[in-house]
Amino acid sequence: MNSRTLSEYRRVVGQPPISQLQQLARSLEGATVVHVNSTREGGGVAEILNWKVPLMNELGLIASWEVIEGNDDFFHTTKAFHNGLQGNSVPLTKPMIEAYESVVAKNAERLRPLLEQADFVFIHDPQPAFLINLCPNRRGKWFWRCHIDASRPNRRIWSYLRSIVNQYDASIFSMPAFTQRLDHPQFLIAPSIDPLSDKNCELSSREIDSVLGRFNISDEIPLLTQVSRFDRFKDPVGVIEAFNMLNGSVDAQLVLAGGGATDDPEGAAVFEEVQEAAAGNRRIHLLMLPADAHRTINALQRASTIVIQKSLQEGFGLTVTEAMWKGKPVIGGNVGGICLQVHNHHTGFLVDTPEGAALRIRQLLNQPDRIEEMGITARRFVAENFLLTRHLREYLTLMLGVRRGIENNLIAV
Repeated sequence: MNSRTLSEYRRVVGQPPISQLQQLARSLEGATVVHVNSTREGGGVAEILNWKVPLMNELGLIASWEVIEGNDDFFHTTKAFHNGLQGNSVPLTKPMIEAYESVVAKNAERLRPLLEQADFVFIHDPQPAFLINLCPNRRGKWFWRCHIDASRPNRRIWSYLRSIVNQYDASIFSMPAFTQRLDHPQFLIAPSIDPLSDKNCELSSREIDSVLGRFNISDEIPLLTQVSRFDRFKDPVGVIEAFNMLNGSVDAQLVLAGGGATDDPEGAAVFEEVQEAAAGNRRIHLLMLPADAHRTINALQRASTIVIQKSLQEGFGLTVTEAMWKGKPVIGGNVGGICLQVHNHHTGFLVDTPEGAALRIRQLLNQPDRIEEMGITARRFVAENFLLTRHLREYLTLMLGVRRGIENNLIAV
C-alpha cells in the first residue's frame, strides 16, 4: 500500500488542505474503519483504497482494507450485477443468486468479527454487499459505496440488490444522476487521484522514451491513447472505428492499453474482439498490461497528444482524471462521470459516436495551440476538484456527519 505521508502532498496542494484534514480527524481519532471490495489490484477502487487506508491511519483512525474472495461462478454473477446496474439486459437465476450468497457467506465467517466491531464499514460495489445480511450484531455505521453508473439499472438486478442495499445506514454515489430511491440517506462523493503515485508522478523524458521504445511506438507521430480495462463498456472497438475514420487525413497512431481485474471474467474475450477489429493495422498498438504497470501507463499518457476515453457507460473514469492532470485534452464518451470532468471546448470534447470522436480528433490535431490550451485548463481543473485531499476530506466529513445524526435524504458533502 501507499507509504507516502500527508506532508509529502503539501508541495502539490499547499498546507491549508492538510491542516483541514488534521482538524476534521481529531474528532474521529481512534475510530475503527473497514473497507471491503473485491480485488486488491486492477481498477479504480483498488487504486483509491491503496492511498486512502494508509492516510486514514496517519490521521489517527484505525483503518483496514479487506478483499472478498470468490470463485468463477461468483465473479460471473457479480459481473452480471455490474452490467445490469449499467442497464444491460442480463439473466439473474436462482443458481446465480445461490452462488453469490454462498461465497459471501464463506467470507463472512472470516470477516464477521472485524466488521461487527467496526465504527464505520464501507462496502464497495455489489460483490461484498450481501455481507450486511450476515453480520447481525453490527456496532457501527455501514455504507454501501457504489462506484458504478446506476442511473438506469436493469429492473430485475436492481430489485434484488435494492433489497440488500436498503439495509445499510447510507449509500454513497459519485454524482446525483446515479442515485436511486432508497430508504436511507444518500451522499455524493466523486473519486480522485493520487498525484504522487507511480501512475501520476512526474517522469523523466528518458523513462517516457524508454516505454515508447519498448512497444515500438514512434515519438515522431501524434499519439492517441485510451487506457482502460478491456471491457465492452469502455468501447475499445468504437475507438478503433474512430481511428480508421481518419482515413489518413491526419498523421496519427493509436494505443489501446489496459488489462484485466481479478473480479472481471470477460477481459480476455473482449481483448480478442479488439485484436480482430485492429486487423493488423501497424498504426494501432494493443497493449495487455499487468495490474502493476502504473509507470508504463503514466509514460503513455504523458507521451500522448490526445487521450481518449470513449466509454458507453462510466461510473467516473479515473483515466480521464489522470490524463487531465498530465495536461492532456480528453475526448470522452458523453456519459456518467466523464461529464463531470470533460467540459466541451475547455478540457476536451464529449462525443456520442465513433464519427464524433473522429471529427474531434481531426479538429485537435489540426490545432496544436488548442491542444496546449485545453491541457493547461484540464490540469488546473483536476487540481481544484479531483485530488485525494478533497476526497479524504469528504469521507471524514461524512463520518462526522453521520456520527452526529445527519438525516437529510440527499447530502452532497
